[in-house]
Amino acid sequence: MTSGALGRVETELPGLPEALRRVGEVILGDPAEAARSTIIALAERAGSSPATVTRFCRAFGFSGYAELRVALATETGRAAQAGWGAGVGQDIGPDDPLDAAIEVMAAADSRLIQDTAAQLDLAVVGQVADAIVAASRVLLVGVSTSGAVATMFEGRLRRIGVPCWSSGDAHVSLADAALLGRGDVAIGISHRGRTREVMEALTEARTHGAVCVAVTSFARSPLAELADLVLTTASRETTFRLGGLAAVHSQLFVLDAVYVAIAQQTYERTNQAFELTIKAVESHRLE
Repeated sequence: MTSGALGRVETELPGLPEALRRVGEVILGDPAEAARSTIIALAERAGSSPATVTRFCRAFGFSGYAELRVALATETGRAAQAGWGAGVGQDIGPDDPLDAAIEVMAAADSRLIQDTAAQLDLAVVGQVADAIVAASRVLLVGVSTSGAVATMFEGRLRRIGVPCWSSGDAHVSLADAALLGRGDVAIGISHRGRTREVMEALTEARTHGAVCVAVTSFARSPLAELADLVLTTASRETTFRLGGLAAVHSQLFVLDAVYVAIAQQTYERTNQAFELTIKAVESHRLE
């Protein structure tokens, strides 16, 4: 991971050990200063040691502090140029004017998508797309807001001829998972990666030889540990939009990246599917 560092740190900060969490808090408090600091200076500000800073870097996929500094400098420079600073991370109060609330939402969502794109592993996106193209069946599993995301992605895949199913019902998901075979694909969607129903379905799918994919904001979550391939999402919470609800846009963005990769691989079939489906529903649209 060479970019998207701040989004990853912000998302996973609560689950880090205390010593690493202090390093993350210092970095998030002033990313630009962290990018300029030496490892000794950063360690002192965090009340830790250079060895702890190095462990922090490696926990997020960096070879060391020098690589983290480059990523922070790149990211903070890009953010300043794009003007993302205003409104990001601010609360929305009950008496705030609507235009101010919308500004906070727009800034947070714009940064969310940029963070997700920056941390997206394109090789994994390609591998997931390859697996789906080769699969006889694709199962999507999610509950609550993640279930809605699964349903939307199912609709996209069905539209281009991919045999795909989704269900928010635990029993139905387990039954569908049991019918998967070697080379099929099961995709579990969970913001924190700790939803029991999603994990149980992927576990069942795995026993039948399916390729298991996790879509989660937490790369070291139990769901991610179950999966063969992991697609990470960013999450930027604002007032009234917490947890999984804050991650919906990034989940859709990641899955849309997979969808585009699939459509590119099946270009002729996809275009033919579009033509057929548009014609099929044409009579239901007003002139």
